[in-house]
Amino acid sequence: MPNEILVNVTRQEIRVGLLEGGQVVEFYVERKRDASLVGNIYKGKVIKILPGMQSAFVDIGLEKAAFLYVADIMTDREEYAPFLEEEEKENSIEFVSKRGRQDLPIEEIIQEGQELLVQVSKDPLGSKGARVTSYVTLPGRYLVLMPNVEHIGISRRISDENERVRLRGILENIKSRGYGFIIRTASEGCTEEELKKDMEFLLLLWENIQRKRDRMAAPSLLYSDLDLAFRSVRDLMRQDVERLVIDAEDEYERIKDFVNAYFPKLLSKIELYGNGEPIFDAFGVELDISRALGRKVWLKSGGYIVIDQTEAMTVIDVNTGKFVGKEDLEDTILKTNFEAVKEIAYQIRLRNLGGIIIIDFIDMERLENREKVFNAFFEAMKKDRAKNTILHISELGLIQMTRKRVRESLGRTLTEACPYCEGKGFVKSPRTLCYEIFRKITKMARHGGEKIIVTAHPSVAELLSDDERSGLEEIESTYGLKVIVKEDSKLHQENYEVVQL
Repeated sequence: MPNEILVNVTRQEIRVGLLEGGQVVEFYVERKRDASLVGNIYKGKVIKILPGMQSAFVDIGLEKAAFLYVADIMTDREEYAPFLEEEEKENSIEFVSKRGRQDLPIEEIIQEGQELLVQVSKDPLGSKGARVTSYVTLPGRYLVLMPNVEHIGISRRISDENERVRLRGILENIKSRGYGFIIRTASEGCTEEELKKDMEFLLLLWENIQRKRDRMAAPSLLYSDLDLAFRSVRDLMRQDVERLVIDAEDEYERIKDFVNAYFPKLLSKIELYGNGEPIFDAFGVELDISRALGRKVWLKSGGYIVIDQTEAMTVIDVNTGKFVGKEDLEDTILKTNFEAVKEIAYQIRLRNLGGIIIIDFIDMERLENREKVFNAFFEAMKKDRAKNTILHISELGLIQMTRKRVRESLGRTLTEACPYCEGKGFVKSPRTLCYEIFRKITKMARHGGEKIIVTAHPSVAELLSDDERSGLEEIESTYGLKVIVKEDSKLHQENYEVVQL
């Protein structure tokens, strides 16, 4: 099946799904009330320097101050290009440059009250403010502009050496002094005219940003990146993507005008969805999104994986489940692990899991089997556009990896912590609550009184009045009082009220 991009537009949000072989592998949602800030450029003001953390807080006009780390500050003596990653996320860039390392402390580079030009590199995540960098980049369809440098980078995903030489030669001939560029994967096969047009657009954009910086006071927004629908055209429309299908006519016309102006070769790939059935239902995307919010994912063999996302890391556990195999135990384990490899790589991309990820494969005794599983996982993750680092499988059957986190994961975007369990994922059992109530009644009974009224959730009240009734009778006999149990279905299971009369 062809690779395609689906765009669902409503008044409240834009949702984009990238399908490979009919299966959604990447999913993005942008709500108009809290659109992503990544790529936005601000004129900010340093409000506090933290020498102990070699970082600073920068006011860019948001509710929370942005975080600027010392390594993200460009100075005149520091090389620029090696800091960057191709296409904002991919670990597939080759630079023609050397880096002059410097170890100046942050307090010698910037001062409180200083105005800086910064770009958001990570959206606010949880309780943290946005992360910013002074290494500004402006992505186009075919190129990424790096102002004030003289470097040329080229995506390693362009594997043909002759094509690499051709593209580099074009850039060296047409680029102006004082500017650097990354040649993106989408530029493969492009003509000099197409690259020149993209370059001129980016240079004009940079000039406009500079003019705004000179006349506007900090903090202020100088440049806002394209919305999700336009970014999908710019960043996701690779050569292997056959079409982009959008279900809103007004957005369809906007995208056509945008594509016609900047990427006319893509115009024939833009289609308006005309079916009466919702676009994500018709292509089966809604079902995949629903699965991506679940904790447990079943494998075809009967095994399953469990995905637990915490503040610090994500842990993925592989289990044989119902799969018992037909041969020896090692063979059964190996087959389950192989099946899990593909599903885990898929879920990492779909859920946009970032930070530290620990994968607990089922223990394998043979070293060659561990190597097979590791190599299979390494190959499966090559399709991922996000930068990742994968360590070899350990003696305990664990794979440790990191994946660059730019935006919140799908789960954090579409869900919130359960108000009942407060994010724990568990609630106290009715029996545990009964014994807790016994302790509270006993403590209150020691102070005297004739009657105690307990109001609890029906599941707890029923247990108190039935299986655990003997415990209440013992308290009544010991302290000479009456305990009355009432139920209230409006109460959360963990909440109860004990009143002494």
